[in-house]
Amino acid sequence: MVEPADRETRVAGQAPGRIAVVHIKEGDQVVADQPLLELEAATEKASLAAAEADLAAADAELSRTLHGRIRQDIDAADADADAAKARAELSKGTLDRISKLAEGGAATPDELDRARRSSEAEDMAYKAADARRSAALAGSRREDVLAARARVSGAQARRDQARAILDRLTIRAPIAGEVLSVKVRAGEYYSPGAGEAVVMGDTRVLRVRMDVEERDIGKIRKGLYAYITADAFPGQRFPGRVIEIGRRMGRKNIRTDDPVERIDTKILEVIIELDKREPDQGTLIPGLRVVSVIDDKSMN
Repeated sequence: MVEPADRETRVAGQAPGRIAVVHIKEGDQVVADQPLLELEAATEKASLAAAEADLAAADAELSRTLHGRIRQDIDAADADADAAKARAELSKGTLDRISKLAEGGAATPDELDRARRSSEAEDMAYKAADARRSAALAGSRREDVLAARARVSGAQARRDQARAILDRLTIRAPIAGEVLSVKVRAGEYYSPGAGEAVVMGDTRVLRVRMDVEERDIGKIRKGLYAYITADAFPGQRFPGRVIEIGRRMGRKNIRTDDPVERIDTKILEVIIELDKREPDQGTLIPGLRVVSVIDDKSMN
């Protein structure tokens, strides 16, 4: 049996749905990751748009946290600390003046005690305000920023999830190669469980999968010259070489129409790669049944 390099690739989707667009036709050459067909995705596109809008809102909130609301909080805490510091310095100056007056007998001990207590209170108030300023500059700001960044991360995850769900509705080529068969049409409902949607393969080099009966496997080795013939091309030989020998016996892949053929015979699969320099190779197509001949002639 003629087949593409590395067999045929049967391409299926990941999700069910109605087919909106078929981008390819049989015989097209495609590259890896190229879209082959798309399922209807109006709901999924709307979900992605909503997720992108949520992400934009979260980004704006993070920007405000970094440059807007937090700046105002810091300015207010800074002003409170400066005012408390000024009051503490004023109280300390008053205490120093009353202390000198008390030394000369111009101030009573009670006035000195009240000035000392007032200075201590204002100093403690300044320390508290300075601590709040430090918290605004460090802890509070860090917590707000972390929370805003977490909201951005969550929005990004929801955006990525919506994008992934939408991407599942596009069936892409897993390899570069030729489209051999398209099994669906636009407007049809597709379900992955129903089988592949597209069959493709790399036909730049064709191979032949040959069944060798168990009595002949001792004669096979890699590198042997081979050729194939096909009823569709009488008189033509397509040269090649053995490139791979199976490692396990199995059942026949190809059966003839001979009524006396034994179908229980064990076979070994042998892969023959056809000479890509042969111009007539392009007339062969994957799936064609052929006759393979292997001998030990050199292929120069």
